[in-house]
Amino acid sequence: MNGPDPDNPHPLEGHPRVGFLRPFAEGRSNVEVGHYTYYDDPEGPEHFFERNVLHHYDFVGDRLVIGSFCAFATGVRFFMNGANHAMGGFSTYPFNIFGNGWEEGFDPATWVEGNRGDTVVGSDVWIGGDTLIMPGVTIGHGAIVAARSVVTSDVPPYAVVGGNPAQVIRMRYNAETIECLLRVAWWDWPVGRITENLDVIRGSDLEKIAGAAQ
Repeated sequence: MNGPDPDNPHPLEGHPRVGFLRPFAEGRSNVEVGHYTYYDDPEGPEHFFERNVLHHYDFVGDRLVIGSFCAFATGVRFFMNGANHAMGGFSTYPFNIFGNGWEEGFDPATWVEGNRGDTVVGSDVWIGGDTLIMPGVTIGHGAIVAARSVVTSDVPPYAVVGGNPAQVIRMRYNAETIECLLRVAWWDWPVGRITENLDVIRGSDLEKIAGAAQ
C-alpha cells in the first residue's frame, strides 16, 4: 500500500467535502497543482477553481502554481491579476471593458504595469480558513498561514504568518534546519519512499530525515 490514489478527486470515503485538487485542475492551462494537495469545504471541492480562484483569465497570462501535500481549509481564495485596474491616471474605473467607444485610446500597457506575475504556493503548506491570497504572491515550502489572513507579500519557507496584511509571527525552525529541509524536499520523493518514511516525515529528527533522503 502506497497511500491514496492522487488522481481520486474524493479520497476520503464518506467525506465528499474533502477533495484532491489536482484532478479538478485538469484541462486548465493556467493552473498547476501537485499531488495530494486537498481542499476541505462542506459545499464540496469540485468548483474550487471557479469559486475560489477569482479573476483568473487566460488572456492575462498569469498562472496559479500549487505544490504537493498542501492543506487548504474552507474559504481559501486566490485573487489573480485579472482583478487589477490601471492606476496610472486619475481614475481607476475600467472604462475600456464596457466598449461602445470607451475602449478608444486605452493603452494596455497601463494595465500591464500592475501585473504582479504568477501566484505560487510551495509544497507542504497549510492555509487556514477564509484566507485571501493576493496576486503575484509566493508562499514558501512548509509555511503556515493563519485563518482569515490577507497575504499581500511573499511568505518565507517554514514561516508562520497571520493578520491583515499577513506578517511573520515566527519561524517554525532555525535557519540551519530550514536549509536542510529544503534540501531534503521530501515532497518530491517517490511515493514508495514517502510511505516507507512516514514516521520520519511526521517526526522531528533532522538527522533521520536527512539520512532518508540519501
